[in-house]
Amino acid sequence: MRRAVVASCAALALFPLRANAQTPAGDAPEANPGRPTVSTPATLTPVGFLQFETGVLGALDSPEFSSRFAPNETIKFSVAPRLEFLAAGEPVAHYTSGGKTANSVADIFLGAQAVLIPGEDAKPTVAVTYFHRAYDGGAPELDFGSPINSFLVLASADVKGFRYDANAMLTELGQGTVRRAQFGQSLSISHPIKGKFTLSGELWHFTQPFLRGHAVGNLWAVSYAARKTLVFDAGFNRGVTSTSTRWEAFVGFTYLLPHRLL
Repeated sequence: MRRAVVASCAALALFPLRANAQTPAGDAPEANPGRPTVSTPATLTPVGFLQFETGVLGALDSPEFSSRFAPNETIKFSVAPRLEFLAAGEPVAHYTSGGKTANSVADIFLGAQAVLIPGEDAKPTVAVTYFHRAYDGGAPELDFGSPINSFLVLASADVKGFRYDANAMLTELGQGTVRRAQFGQSLSISHPIKGKFTLSGELWHFTQPFLRGHAVGNLWAVSYAARKTLVFDAGFNRGVTSTSTRWEAFVGFTYLLPHRLL
């Protein structure tokens, strides 16, 4: 399964090199970043364009590790105005756990997102997302774990210059042969601050069924739109419960490949 998933991601990445179709004159596609917040936008990427969300995340003091550092990648491709396919994963995770330091391929997820109710401005867009863990790398996870299956309900809108993304999540966690339900909620609010800069703040919560606890965090990030197809971001997250990952710092970018594939 691991080789199949890696091969699929590689095919997605290499396919644009074979595509000759360029963006039509006058057509200006725009990236729709889903990083770096926990919340996922209900809106989709432009139809026919590949979007890459690339970054690195470092974390300290979590139930499963004392430190962890990993690059991460999410690839999105909308095949229709209401349907998008996604692949997400970490090529490798470097971590210290139980006094031992090691490297491991982390998890890989495949999924799809569908818009149920299209919105505009203050009228929210409502969508649903499904993810399945296609490969379990076995690396220690962040405080909300590594779901086997995830179902999300998403809502996004722009209200008086403020953008919000709200998610409700139902996931399935596993430990050995035991499976338990996990519930999560997140709310991200962003607002332009100066020029091409945008400030985002977020509150999120996940139950921890195997720890009988709750992971709660407060995330802050700044993004810079270098151009319509390229957005840089950086920020941090502070866990606020005893079973939350205490600190996380991240940096990355979102790039919409300006070649139409469909």
